[in-house]
Amino acid sequence: MATDSETFVKAADADELREEGRLLVRADGRSIALFHHEGEYRAVDNRCPHMGFPLTEGTVEDGILTCHWHHARFELSCGDTFDPWADDVQSFPVEERDGEVYVNPHPEPDEPPEEHWKNRLETGLEENLRLVVAKSAIGLANEGVPAEEPLRVGARFGARYRQQGWSSGLTIHSAMANVLPDLRPEDRTRALYTGLRHVADDCQGEPPKFDQPSFDTRDVTEERLRKWFRDCVEVRDDDGAERCLQTAIATLEPETVADILYTAATDHLYLDAGHSFDFINKALEMVDRVGWEHAHEILPSVIPRLTNAQRSEELSSWTQPVDLGELLFDAFDDLPAMVDEGQAAAGDAADWTEPDDFVDTLLSDDPHAVLDALTDAVRGGASCEQLADRVAYASALRVAQFGTSNEFNDWNTVHHTYTYNNAVQQAARRASSTALYRGILAGAMSVYLDRFLNTPPAPIPEVEESDADPADLRDRLLETFDEEGGVREAATLVAEHFAAGGDPADLKETLGEGLLREDAGFHTLQNLEASFAQFDLRSGDEASDFVSTDRERERRVVLMALARYMAAHFPTRREAEQTYTIADRLHRGEKIHESDGV
Repeated sequence: MATDSETFVKAADADELREEGRLLVRADGRSIALFHHEGEYRAVDNRCPHMGFPLTEGTVEDGILTCHWHHARFELSCGDTFDPWADDVQSFPVEERDGEVYVNPHPEPDEPPEEHWKNRLETGLEENLRLVVAKSAIGLANEGVPAEEPLRVGARFGARYRQQGWSSGLTIHSAMANVLPDLRPEDRTRALYTGLRHVADDCQGEPPKFDQPSFDTRDVTEERLRKWFRDCVEVRDDDGAERCLQTAIATLEPETVADILYTAATDHLYLDAGHSFDFINKALEMVDRVGWEHAHEILPSVIPRLTNAQRSEELSSWTQPVDLGELLFDAFDDLPAMVDEGQAAAGDAADWTEPDDFVDTLLSDDPHAVLDALTDAVRGGASCEQLADRVAYASALRVAQFGTSNEFNDWNTVHHTYTYNNAVQQAARRASSTALYRGILAGAMSVYLDRFLNTPPAPIPEVEESDADPADLRDRLLETFDEEGGVREAATLVAEHFAAGGDPADLKETLGEGLLREDAGFHTLQNLEASFAQFDLRSGDEASDFVSTDRERERRVVLMALARYMAAHFPTRREAEQTYTIADRLHRGEKIHESDGV
């Protein structure tokens, strides 16, 4: 091909193209399908944007190019699709000069690439088109767009287009944002795609949400806004609660807004099996990432998680044979005095020392003993963060020692307790609030209720030394996820990886790789994010130094618990990974079909 100008290259003989009707050519590295139709020359990328099938093998009629594989149709002159699931195909300017057909293989885009991919992402979310979402995430990443941009687009979309409010899709979106630094570079866009596609799934077919405005006045006191908000939640008044929350967002500091939400989420016990508190915390974490200026769009979406939630004190499991609700609400009434006593006794909460058998007590079968241990700690000056740490670790042990003879769905029971208590611990790091002690006490009672799922407790693998190659152990862990029933083996491989001196960062990358190649469900995605968070809280600068426990062992247990949970839920069909791989190969310009001979 000879260059005729700065933009056009010679592509084909005009007579040959008119005679053949179509030709497949290469122009400056691109595979281009040339057509002569209705007296005009047309050029499009030869790869169908849906699955890469060669469009020169398609049909052209009445100005429409139809791909023969999935029957996607394209307006031939501009490449726009009739079928949004297929995406648009790239078209190229064409000219005839002196009996030769010239093509511009690198036309100026109609819009900047970043804007193009953001618009395509919006379309993919609106139409719930996984391939378009994957292409958009890959396109934005390749343009160097920070992850915060697709996170913002997904968060705003999910909050706007789901009247029922924040749910699993946005939670996954936020969870994937949290684990991005722990993943292999090539998996970070997969994680963004995972969150975005779940947001799209959640919103499909749902009516949009119409926001309530804040009150016009700015003279309402913080104390009154708190009371109004809690009163509205108590009577399940969504609109009133939203107006109060919008006013709080407009007038109060972010930490105070968070405290208002946490307080309402702990007025009742363990709302929606712990999901409500976790979802609220994830919404706040998402706002941290995309900016407080979007709080008024995102945070009101959590209100239905409060007003419509099932309250655990209404469940027989929380009232029979021991009325845990009565025990907890009595303790709640005394909490302000307990906290005052603890502050007076300790002065500095960091002076609290954990009793040797503290976690064992939290795992015991006596709810009175559990509650007494925690309230004694509050009176002794223990902070919310300290107690949340201990209850969260007790929750991790329930997962690490879950007996596989239980019903499979009971994995979710211990999982819910774990993610709830992780959320309470994260909240305690964000805001200082007496209300969070209530969340800790309720979470501890959920740990108590899960005791039968550790009867008998599965043994935690103990591997003191190993001369195995950590890389080989990580490969074997991935192989374990390829087969059903590898729960114990997965935990043992994690234990041996630590014993062999393997880098925990490499292990986390492998666990992330194992997760993101699967069609992982909501709970498995949650579990990885919670486990990474709990691991980090026991490592390096994040590690808490206020407890006299073996933090290294806790780190190992947390990742062993995660590996067990993942192994119990894998393998899957890996349909989402197939879509992502196709999108990635199309974006790279790779050949997908042998019939594309260029």
